[in-house]
Amino acid sequence: MLNSQLERNKTLLAMKKLKLIPYIFSFVLLLAFSCSEDGGNTVGTGTGGNNGGNSGGNSGNSTWLIPSNQVFNGGPGKDGIPSIDSPQFSNITSVDALNFMEENDLVIGIKVGDDIRAYPHPILDWHEIVNDEVGGIPIAITYCPLTGTAIGWERTIENTETTFGVSGLLYNTNLMPYDRASNSVWSQMLLTSVNGDKISTVITTYPLVETSWGQWKQLFPNSQVLDIRTGFNRTYGAYPYGDYKTNNSLLLFPITNEDSRIATKERGLGVNVDDQSRFYRFQHFTSQSVVTINDEMNGTNLVIAGSSTRNFIVAYNSEIEEGVVLNFTAVTDGNEVIMKDDEGNRWTIFGEALEGPYQGQTLKPVTSYIGMWFAWATFHPNIQIYQG
Repeated sequence: MLNSQLERNKTLLAMKKLKLIPYIFSFVLLLAFSCSEDGGNTVGTGTGGNNGGNSGGNSGNSTWLIPSNQVFNGGPGKDGIPSIDSPQFSNITSVDALNFMEENDLVIGIKVGDDIRAYPHPILDWHEIVNDEVGGIPIAITYCPLTGTAIGWERTIENTETTFGVSGLLYNTNLMPYDRASNSVWSQMLLTSVNGDKISTVITTYPLVETSWGQWKQLFPNSQVLDIRTGFNRTYGAYPYGDYKTNNSLLLFPITNEDSRIATKERGLGVNVDDQSRFYRFQHFTSQSVVTINDEMNGTNLVIAGSSTRNFIVAYNSEIEEGVVLNFTAVTDGNEVIMKDDEGNRWTIFGEALEGPYQGQTLKPVTSYIGMWFAWATFHPNIQIYQG
């Protein structure tokens, strides 16, 4: 099967270079939106309004935590974009041999214990959710290609293990998963169930690292990588949304807040602490191979580490224990260790101490993930932009 997939992907890669397939898909998506009922096929008329029997993934509960007239049917319908429920993994050499990824393609990485895995954007673009088990913990990798946001969700909710699917609905052009145990609908960026039996329940998240394929291979050469044995016939390697990622004038669905301080599709790391949010741009991480920023939000001490050349930004709580706040500087030798502190510890990209007095400990994560500027500004209208 892998050989046949390899031949098919080689052919599609040539088509990709002609830029035919992505624009066809973009046109189809735009056509579906422009021709939908009421200019976008919303699911209702307001918070608590009737959802009109829409089958796009909601539970049939007419009560919404968000205005239901701002929830749009994206077109494919419930499970029209299929989640990956039996993910298959290969080593880096095998994935490279499949020839569906380029060095600058992005991957999403996770580490739980000694289990290190990567999920390529060229696969996530087509499936958006991977129901997996990492380090023995049921986790879903949720990814929205329209907002560029990847977040790791625990799949055990109130002591019940579940899987997530793509509801087909969008809020502020962002993914809305549904859980298959209760059929409740969730907002990815709100991290909350917004309709159904689990309404107002907040999801537990796991920190992810987003970087380029080339960089990931250098950092974690022995990791496992999601491969194209998905059980679905998709054109992995051909981006399905045309020039969407780079066209700052193109949004496929309405948003509730526009903010022109930064280009619409600029990628950066958003950090949220309680009711305060801040956006860190890649331009602040250009002076050397790694840059660290010691910052503070709402009384929480933070370290932000990133690199524009290595294509990552991560954030952690810099208070290692009560009353002990570490001050970080960058490590620029290009390996897994990206920073050190004033007490002699050396820390990895996943916030783990490999050397020093705190060896074996992990920095506490904060709510943070990379996304497009418009998405962070829409969900957090009072967001600050880090000025340096």
